[in-house]
Amino acid sequence: MRVGIMSFAHMHAFAYADCLRRLPDVQLAAIWDDDPTRGTDAAKQFDSKFIEDQSAFLNSELDAVIITSENIKHRAMVEAAAAAGLWILCEKPIATTIEDAKAMIAACDAAGVGLGTAFPCRYIPSMMDVKKRIDAGELGEIYACSCTNNGQFPGGWFADPALAGGGATMDHTVHIADALRWLLGQEFTRVYCENGNLLRDGIDTDDVGSLHLEMDGGTMVSHVASWNRPASFPTWGDVTMEIIGEKGVLAVDAFNQKIDVYSDEAVKAEWANWGDDCNLGLVADFVDAIANKRTPNVSGLDGLRALEVTTAAYVSAQRHQSVPIEQN
Repeated sequence: MRVGIMSFAHMHAFAYADCLRRLPDVQLAAIWDDDPTRGTDAAKQFDSKFIEDQSAFLNSELDAVIITSENIKHRAMVEAAAAAGLWILCEKPIATTIEDAKAMIAACDAAGVGLGTAFPCRYIPSMMDVKKRIDAGELGEIYACSCTNNGQFPGGWFADPALAGGGATMDHTVHIADALRWLLGQEFTRVYCENGNLLRDGIDTDDVGSLHLEMDGGTMVSHVASWNRPASFPTWGDVTMEIIGEKGVLAVDAFNQKIDVYSDEAVKAEWANWGDDCNLGLVADFVDAIANKRTPNVSGLDGLRALEVTTAAYVSAQRHQSVPIEQN
């Protein structure tokens, strides 16, 4: 199977490229990037080939592409790949606007190709165990959830609203929104959000967001999305949940498969991941979707639903009041 990667602008491209190389009978066949230097460097690193012309790349006998560009560019790349008949895995958030996300889904439906959204948290073993427990009724009715997705500031285009569509609230809330939709089988109905630039000077977007959400099953959700981790922090950040149910409370630290390493070379403590790779689960499902000509398990519609939460959160933050989350 021949898979290409479109753009290494997003750091997750490197993880997905490594996953493709680890899967049997899968080849990272080509790389395209609108930054030729970045694309050439990535091709050398992953023993692939860089194709500078996008049309030539899309017509280079690929089966599928993974799109990891700046958020604003997702729509154009998805539409071009769909027109070439390729299955697509798109980095989150799926787009920066509801209009773009809907157009991407429509383009893939019209072309008869699968569209997936990169939400690897569904493939974290602890999260998969939580879903089994909730589905089995171990917690009974779910009353509330308290969640965090804190991380380090990624820098670069992530701080440019014209390219990213938002800041930490956009970057991190989509993960929690998707995870809770998947875990509980409920949709979000309302959000109240306060966010802003609280931690660093010189960026034009929010680096902290505090959200209070309602779901259609009555579950109340609080969530903090931030770029609050210092450069010296052992890893990029966290995904945590405290799920309060009728029969008990379940606490989740999703990335707790790690070893504490005290590195003289790094001159700081580090966390070495020894456990399962959720990115590999995501990419393996995408490869299976290509082989079986099906929609990836985390679909483009899932990406749209998570985006609806974040775009409503920004409206709420502007108005300083609770707003409905409308499904499109």
